[in-house]
Amino acid sequence: MKQVKFLHTADLHLDSPMVGLRHLPKAIFHRLQESTFKALSNITDTAIKQEVDFVVIAGDLYDSEDRSIRAQAFFRNEMARLGEKGIKVFAIHGNHDHLGSRSITIDFPDNVHFFNDQVETAVFSKDDGTLVHLYGFSYPERHVMERWIEKYKKSDGADFHIGLLHGHFEGASDHGKYAPFRLGDLIGKGYDYWALGHIHKRAVLSEQPYTVYPGNPQGRNRKELGDKGAAIVQLTDTGSEVSFIESADVIWDELVIDAQEAVGFNILYDQCLAAIDGKRTEGKGVLLDIHIERLNSNLTDVIDKIASGELLELLQENEKEEDSFVWVHRLRFSEELVIDRGNLIKQSDFYEELFRTIEQYGDLNEPLSPLFRHSQARRHLDVLSENEKEQLIKDAEHLLLRQMLEK
Repeated sequence: MKQVKFLHTADLHLDSPMVGLRHLPKAIFHRLQESTFKALSNITDTAIKQEVDFVVIAGDLYDSEDRSIRAQAFFRNEMARLGEKGIKVFAIHGNHDHLGSRSITIDFPDNVHFFNDQVETAVFSKDDGTLVHLYGFSYPERHVMERWIEKYKKSDGADFHIGLLHGHFEGASDHGKYAPFRLGDLIGKGYDYWALGHIHKRAVLSEQPYTVYPGNPQGRNRKELGDKGAAIVQLTDTGSEVSFIESADVIWDELVIDAQEAVGFNILYDQCLAAIDGKRTEGKGVLLDIHIERLNSNLTDVIDKIASGELLELLQENEKEEDSFVWVHRLRFSEELVIDRGNLIKQSDFYEELFRTIEQYGDLNEPLSPLFRHSQARRHLDVLSENEKEQLIKDAEHLLLRQMLEK
C-alpha cells in the first residue's frame, strides 16, 4: 500500500517582538521572546520522533521581512537537524517574509526546498517508489491580493498531490485578505491534501480532501488563545488521517470566575488561586486573563482592592520564578448591580434619557481615537473586538450608575 507521512506547520513568526509586553517580569518576558524559537524546536523534535517523511511549512517563517540573522540561523539549524534524519522540508514564504525583502539571507542545507515566486511543482520520492507532487509559491511581495489559486494545476504521475497555500479563506474572517480562495477552488484541484497558512487559529475546512489551517505554533498575544501546534498527516491509498500535536511553550488563556457567592475578600482570593492552579501546565507557561463576574456591588472594600491592583499583585506574587508559571496579566471585574430601570425612570426623566443614550451608543471609535492615535499608547493596544466594545459600554454604565446611586 502506498502511503506517506508528513508534518504540516505554518506561521512560525520567528523572532516576533512581542509588542506591548515589556511590562512583564524579565524572566517571563524573556521566556515569551524565546517562545517562537522553542515552538519550532518542539516541532522538529516531534517530526523526528514521529519519523515523518517530510515537513511542509505554509508561509510566514519569519515575523518580518527583515528576517533577522538570528532567526535565519536558528531556522537553518533546525532544518539541519531534520536533514540529519533524512527528513526533507518544503516551505513557502508568506506576506510577512515575502521574497521582495532586501534583507541579508543565509544558505540552507540541501534537504530544504523553498518555492519560488511562481506556482511550481516540487517532487518527493520515497525509497519504496511512492511519489508525491507538492505545489506552491512564495509571495513575491507583501500585498498579494490576486486569486493565485487559479494558477495551481495538477500534474500527472504522482501517487499523492499536496497543495501549499498561504492565503485567506473568503468569508471566514477579515484577517489580511491575501491570495483569497473559496473552498470549492481547492477541492476542484483534485489534490489529496491542502496545507494552508495565514490564519492563526486551527481549523479544518474540509475532510474530503483534508484542508487544514494548523494555526500558529506559538500564540503571541491574548487573541491567540489556547494550545498551539502543528498537524501530523498520513495519506494512504484508502484515506487520510490528521492529528494535532502541541508545540507552544507559553499558552495564552482566559477564564471567568463567578463571584456571586463571594462574601469577602478571602473567599474571592481563594477562588482565584484555585482557578490559577487549574490552569497550571507542567513545563509550560501560561499568561492568563481573569474576568470576575457578578461581584456584589455592596462589597466596596473588595472592589477597591481589585480596582487598586492589590488583588492582581497578590496573584502574581509567587509566579515570577516559576518554570510552570501562571501569570495573571489582566484582571477585570463586573458587579452584580441590580438596577430597576422602571423605578429609576419613574423617579426622574433624566434616567429615561440616560438609558436611551446608553442603548443607542454603539460607536466607540470617536471617544477612543485620541488614545489609539497616541504615538506611545497605540504600541500597547490591540484593535477592540465587538465583544470588548460591548463590555466597555456595560462597565461604564455600571460605574456611572453605582456612583450616582451611592450619592
